[in-house]
Amino acid sequence: MTVTGIITAIIVGLIIGALGRLVVPGKQPIPIWLTIIIGIVAAFIGSFIAGAVGFATGSGFHIGELILQVVVAALGVFLVSGMYGRRSVHR
Repeated sequence: MTVTGIITAIIVGLIIGALGRLVVPGKQPIPIWLTIIIGIVAAFIGSFIAGAVGFATGSGFHIGELILQVVVAALGVFLVSGMYGRRSVHR
């Protein structure tokens, strides 16, 4: 993986994570770095699912793939924010 590939993955992760965060209603108590990581993972998982289902055929932009990525990111943000928000210190 090249430096350009890593930078592209971070940018795509930021965009996909932000879109996923916008889809989930309410406030999510997670930091931006965690949103980026969720977005990067969601982009890979969404691309894999889109390829397996047949949404992403050939090269270029595919709206079905983007929708799957955002749905996976929204699910990830929802799950992680639920776990992250429950972290508290009991004394």
